[in-house]
Amino acid sequence: MTEFSELMQGLARDGASWTVTVNDDWLQGRTIYGGLAGAFCLEATLRQLADLPPLRSAQFAFIGPATGGLRVTPTVLRRGKSTVFVAVDLHGDDGLATRATFCFGAARASKLGFDRLSRKLPNTPEACPSFFENAPPTLRFLAHIEGRLAGGNLPFSGSREPTSSIWLRHRDPALMPSLVSLLALADAPPPAILTTVTVPGPISTMTWEVDMLTDRIATRDGWWLVETTSDTAADGYSSQTMTVWNTDGRPVMANRQNVAAFI
Repeated sequence: MTEFSELMQGLARDGASWTVTVNDDWLQGRTIYGGLAGAFCLEATLRQLADLPPLRSAQFAFIGPATGGLRVTPTVLRRGKSTVFVAVDLHGDDGLATRATFCFGAARASKLGFDRLSRKLPNTPEACPSFFENAPPTLRFLAHIEGRLAGGNLPFSGSREPTSSIWLRHRDPALMPSLVSLLALADAPPPAILTTVTVPGPISTMTWEVDMLTDRIATRDGWWLVETTSDTAADGYSSQTMTVWNTDGRPVMANRQNVAAFI
């Protein structure tokens, strides 16, 4: 298997783009894992534009499968006094696979201050049962990620409450917490709506919106808690909310996803 840190180191500059080849162990069905595609987009941007302020938000559209040799091309859309907008296209062997937009913004003095997301966390990861042991063999990328169920319900359990809380961390022993590695983890939980059914079926994330709540990417032992809750499901699509905390209970990311479900 190719570790996450090796993949990031394998990104090579090629003119205005960055190239990398991903092995099958990072596949999610017939495409590479979506969190990895997002991480490639961010890593290429940070390398190409070294003077960026902290990331404030990101949007991803997963347009098609990303396989084989990948090409990642960041483009500055606008550079203002405090913010920078960057668009990134990730192409695979079959064409455009992922389109990302990043908003980077410098901190400024403000009288505003509010936080309703900080919380007392559930049991420690070590006290929680393993989560990914019975994952479908098509989700090969999960071999790189350790997960433990902290609360909520299991996929395909027929629950009436579409929510789950999962402790996640990379298995890569050489990896330190970073914005790129966190982004690669945040998409790993299965859609929360799958807890309400009992029969598996194909699912696919279409869009993913990320708001960064801090620029301090720090946690203990590599663990992050991700809570996923489905807000609606109809006509083969589900909209869900996701929040990420570190091991001190401080909120780090707030996410939304729209998921296509073929069930």
